[in-house]
Amino acid sequence: MMNKQFLLLIICTITFGFKSIAQEDIPIANGKEYTIADIKVTGSSNYSENTVITFTGLRVGEKIYIPGDRMSNVIKKLWDLGLFSDINFYIDKVEGNDVYLELEIQEVPELRNVKINGLKKKKHREEILKKNKLKAGTKVTENLIATTRANIKEKYTSEGYLNTDVKIVTREVKDTADVQQSNSKVDMIVNVEKGDKVKIKSVNISGNEVFSDWKIRRQMKTKRKNFLRFWKRSKFIDEQYEKDKDKIVKKYKSQGYRDARIVSDSIIRLDEDDIAINLKIEEGNKYYFGNISFLGNSVYSDEQLKQVLGIQKGDVYNGVLLKKKIADTERPDGDDLTNLYQNNGYLFSQINPVETRVYNDTIDFEIRIVEGKEAYFDNVVVKGNDKTNDHVIYRNLRTRPGQKYSKEDVVRTVRELGQLGFFDAEQLSPEFKNVNPNDGTLDLEYNVVESGASQIELQGGYGGGGFVGTLGLSFNNFSLKGIFDKDAYKPLPMGDGQTLSLRAQAASYYQTYSLSFSEPWLGGKKPIRLTTSFSHTIQYYYDFYNRDKNSNRSFLITGGSIGLAKRLTIPDDYFTLSTALSFQHFNLKNYNVGLFNFPDGYSNNFAITVGLSRDNTFTNPIYPMGGSKFSITAKFTPPYSLWNGIDYGNLKNKPEYQDENGNPDLAKIDQQKFNWLEYYKIKFNGDWYNNLFDKFVLRTNVEYGFLGAYNNDRGIPPFERFYLGGDGLGGYSLDGRETVRLRGYPNQSLTPIDRNYTATTRGATRNDGATIYNKYSLELRYPITLKPSASIFALTFAEGGASYDGFRDFNPFELNRSAGFGVRIFMPAFGLLGIDFGYGFDPIPGTNSGPNGWETHFIIGQQF
Repeated sequence: MMNKQFLLLIICTITFGFKSIAQEDIPIANGKEYTIADIKVTGSSNYSENTVITFTGLRVGEKIYIPGDRMSNVIKKLWDLGLFSDINFYIDKVEGNDVYLELEIQEVPELRNVKINGLKKKKHREEILKKNKLKAGTKVTENLIATTRANIKEKYTSEGYLNTDVKIVTREVKDTADVQQSNSKVDMIVNVEKGDKVKIKSVNISGNEVFSDWKIRRQMKTKRKNFLRFWKRSKFIDEQYEKDKDKIVKKYKSQGYRDARIVSDSIIRLDEDDIAINLKIEEGNKYYFGNISFLGNSVYSDEQLKQVLGIQKGDVYNGVLLKKKIADTERPDGDDLTNLYQNNGYLFSQINPVETRVYNDTIDFEIRIVEGKEAYFDNVVVKGNDKTNDHVIYRNLRTRPGQKYSKEDVVRTVRELGQLGFFDAEQLSPEFKNVNPNDGTLDLEYNVVESGASQIELQGGYGGGGFVGTLGLSFNNFSLKGIFDKDAYKPLPMGDGQTLSLRAQAASYYQTYSLSFSEPWLGGKKPIRLTTSFSHTIQYYYDFYNRDKNSNRSFLITGGSIGLAKRLTIPDDYFTLSTALSFQHFNLKNYNVGLFNFPDGYSNNFAITVGLSRDNTFTNPIYPMGGSKFSITAKFTPPYSLWNGIDYGNLKNKPEYQDENGNPDLAKIDQQKFNWLEYYKIKFNGDWYNNLFDKFVLRTNVEYGFLGAYNNDRGIPPFERFYLGGDGLGGYSLDGRETVRLRGYPNQSLTPIDRNYTATTRGATRNDGATIYNKYSLELRYPITLKPSASIFALTFAEGGASYDGFRDFNPFELNRSAGFGVRIFMPAFGLLGIDFGYGFDPIPGTNSGPNGWETHFIIGQQF
């Protein structure tokens, strides 16, 4: 009898012949056949004895050879489970041909806690835990430890930390609270020493004759260190280095060198901190395009395809351009052959350029096209909208069930859903499902993530001689029909895409209230926007010098408007035509504002506004990556003087407009001139967004404005004027004035001043506003984060502008110039917040003090 003898099992590598008798046990050397009488499991394990025996596949009564391949395979099988750190088979005893086996196992310890040392940022530690699946209960195998160590080292090596050292130790712990614990648990300690990023001492290039070293290095962001580049990085980043090599090859291919390649590159460690990069380039010969033919096209003629391709015989070979003209991967709406087909239903089309002949320095191409079936949308669904009602989304979809597939319509839908402002534009994602090339059908699913659509404006500060407080509420996804449904208040009725805004502003000497409502789909059938608004202002006379309010002298402004805007289809459907009717009543009670010559009286302003705008900016309205928008508007009153028969130029000679001494009564004359305001006003505003590289966006802005009169004797009214300079915030005034932003100068300081006017308090000058202005702006932007909770981007700007009393003073080349930098923060609950620091290069008009210098501007709720 053998007393617990260890079976030295030889794992045989002789595998031939096993497949033909896969179920037959084969003896190894002098193996003897036994019958398993019993199997006993010992050691530490959370698994029951029966479960472990099931893992082995052995059973009582089974005949096996000892030693034999059956036992070898059982041990291999147990190791492959990854559950055990130690496995031993023993023969407990032998009785005749019966064998009693004992399986001793040690289960792999479980992970209890992980501590990562050497990394300051919490998010970096969390990335390591997530990527390596280091969570409580994970089996801590040698493979897990080795893989974790390799992953961390690879991560930081690729970021330029070539000296990264990672040490991982485990410590066994006993959970005293778990009296049933049979297997061990361990804590893992990960020590990471990144060291410093290695610096690039030199980039050595060989084999280049066509392009100089300097031109090749220009393609690379991986730069050598240089005392002239102390503000830029010279640190090695593996990912960037790989991109740089691709850019070098693309540069050659774009200039005709089809065969150009980097034949070798090496990174030489010079010391602990410095490396050298060696690149060897094989340029090859310069090629030209030869004949280009098309094969397989029936939908479009050769001439139509050549026009889109835009490449002619004899042009310098440009592999990058050719690839882009086949399918531009950087622009989903690019002008390429793939989009030509996909915008006309051919989702399954395939277009491949093939070189058919290379002779001398010329390459002939054949563009092989497999058009496939026309595709049609079967089902179109939207998921993720838990606040916005389905009909608000579906009415904005340009893709409908049964409609022919169009990539352009999909891209446009994503863009317009993002512009609604109800969803996180960065997470809008269309997904194709159940794509069936045989039937020519597919399902389309738009996944949206709701973002806060309501905003609150709560601010206070000093302005206009005292404290100014503002409370504003804007509900941008409001539902009017839910007002009388108590169950819809969560906290307000939402989901129908309407906008309701309420705003109140007050200071010691004025109060203003406004209410507006907008319905973007009037009647629910077509995109016709209805907008209504109402406002009321009470302003009291205020002595700014003595800081005293006189409640017996007041100026009241009450007004409202209603407007319609309709999306057009000609010239294209990015255009919108709008029209609005507005009315304002100005009531003066013993109040001399300097605008009129009468302290008591009234004035009315009834106007019609017509506007034409076009907006094709990209998906995210907060941070457009491309596109443009412009608007031209004309606001005008009826030409009352054309039919009322009043000779305004001769009023001063009429007795009814003279005082008791026969002198012109200016108060009566002005009351007659301005009882109904008469004017026309034309404005242009244009914005262009260009993605320069990465996420850097250049915003170019141009603005013009002109206020004119039908009747020169009646003159241009003192309302509706332009006030240039500062942050552009409108403040409390509702007299039709327009404040135009031009940073680097105080608010409204770049407006013509009437120095012939003397106020009752210490000879103050009067700012009557301008009738003409022009402004130009360049703004370079870069996003810090575009998350739905808060979108933040930094910017630098340069701008210039001026305003004038009339064309006699107009000079488009005399501009007030400024430059500076700033930051914008958009939070759904509070809207846009920002701060700008601008430097004015020119003196304020009317002063000789030299450059205005630095100004700080706070931006609240203004344009993006």
